[in-house]
Amino acid sequence: MSEETTKAWGHGLATKDAEGHVLDVWFPEPKLGPAPKTDALWVVPKELDSLVGSDPRRAIETQVVRTEIDLTKPVSSTEDAYLRLHLISHLLVKPNSISLEGLIAAMPIVAFTSIGSVSLNDLDRLRPALTKAGVVIHAVDKFPRLLDYVTPKKVRIADASRVRLGAYLSPGTTVMHEGFVNFNAGTLGASMVEGRISQGVVVGDGSDIGGGASIMGTLSGGGKQQVSIGKRALLGANSGIGISIGNDCVVEAGLYVTAGTKLTLIADGKEQNLKAVELSGIDNLLFRRNSMTGRVEALVRTGAGVELNKDLHP
Repeated sequence: MSEETTKAWGHGLATKDAEGHVLDVWFPEPKLGPAPKTDALWVVPKELDSLVGSDPRRAIETQVVRTEIDLTKPVSSTEDAYLRLHLISHLLVKPNSISLEGLIAAMPIVAFTSIGSVSLNDLDRLRPALTKAGVVIHAVDKFPRLLDYVTPKKVRIADASRVRLGAYLSPGTTVMHEGFVNFNAGTLGASMVEGRISQGVVVGDGSDIGGGASIMGTLSGGGKQQVSIGKRALLGANSGIGISIGNDCVVEAGLYVTAGTKLTLIADGKEQNLKAVELSGIDNLLFRRNSMTGRVEALVRTGAGVELNKDLHP
């Protein structure tokens, strides 16, 4: 890999508390590749310069920072962490393609409000004045909302709080009110998201994650297997998977298929008992629960998968 793909840089607006700790950083134009070699080429965007200063309401200072990072190495600072998340959400790098080791540890827990981030050490002291001013606290978390930092092109997001900074949303994607997209996860094409896309999960072009559907990620429980969804696939309402599914696959509503789920593969008139993980990533399968016997089955299916309603996508 060359420096053009392993290095990144950018100017950011860092929010710092009274003790100088970085709370968050906004990188409006992150760049791939090595940083400029001389200070004369590090030209600070005018929009950042105009935002530098103090905000007594939040007890913070905003400063321009310039950051250069190696995407193959662990995260080394809060500025580094935010730059990597911006790179993903600007679609400059895909999920699972850069090192995120140490990312969560490098991000402080802060109060994300309608006027910006606030240190937890100052929140209770400032709360009366913030409340009087009508300031709303959106979250106390490490990860902020995507839309407070990045505007994805040709994407619909019905509820901003359901998509974290670091989500990768390709043009044509629609995230409905109950949909959720974590950091380092997202869609590789136009998709409908009404369920949960967990960290590390990517969804192929034309796929539909049904209402209440869940895709297991790699954070909870320390799992290592990365799950992906192929093209034109459908996860029915309230279904779930812990394995990858290939192109043109369907998981029926209400069925949860984990790696260890025992199922029966039905193909060419024959039946074979196996674990679901043995079918991970295979195309053209229908996963269902037999309503007569209760057993989980995988059937080979023919034809294309789902076809999205074009009127619902940008």
